[in-house]
Amino acid sequence: MTAFTNVIVRRPAKSMVEGITSAPELGKPDYELACKQHDDYIAALKQCGVEVTVLPALEQFPDSCFVEDPAVITRKGALITNPGAASRNGEKDEIEPAVRQFFDDEHVAHIVAPGTLDGGDVMMVGDHFYVGRSARTNEEGIRQFFEILEGWGLEGSEVPLEHVLHLKTGVNYLEDGNMLVSGEFVTKPDFEQYNRIEIPEDEAYAANCIWVNGTVIVPEGYPTVLAAVQDAGYETLTVDTSEYRKLDGGLSCLSLRF
Repeated sequence: MTAFTNVIVRRPAKSMVEGITSAPELGKPDYELACKQHDDYIAALKQCGVEVTVLPALEQFPDSCFVEDPAVITRKGALITNPGAASRNGEKDEIEPAVRQFFDDEHVAHIVAPGTLDGGDVMMVGDHFYVGRSARTNEEGIRQFFEILEGWGLEGSEVPLEHVLHLKTGVNYLEDGNMLVSGEFVTKPDFEQYNRIEIPEDEAYAANCIWVNGTVIVPEGYPTVLAAVQDAGYETLTVDTSEYRKLDGGLSCLSLRF
């Protein structure tokens, strides 16, 4: 089982109100509330026994608090991705110095154009990495990623996405063979060897929970998911992510855990 010692997060920018969204009906994020929720998120992570590196806000990148997308960190090395959304692509150059505080040159790799890859499409299960082929992550990005993994003695497999933005929008691994699944992932054969905990459609957003050293952090306000995670034997903490949901973001998006 993976144990995490470090987490990297980035403070939300005031410009987050102009971030990318597929759900404009939820309204624009409340920046002050988003900052408070971010504080609570950091506090929850610290409760799980990790050191948290907090990076400053980047006003030129409205979505840059979602640090999961410009980098993927494995137990063998770190990979700087090439984010698929044009407005977010420059975030990769901003995250790299932070990642290099933990990894030397030999252990930092890059996805290069024409390959694109978003970290939200990458789910780690031990030494195997599931990668969603999405609007943000293309075939060439996945090919490069698998080549890098192979060089590190790791492996991966591709999961074509039909409806969701990112792979981890709808499926998340909780360790111990347990996986939260919603929507299109309930029936995907890729995950049939796991104990799948099905998320009801009305709480689909909460499929995006994160496991941190035995505790599962669950978004606040999704009682069915919270009960299901507790029934699976996990300690839980809840954090309100309502303002990040307005930007298609969830708990995993807000941190790099390694």
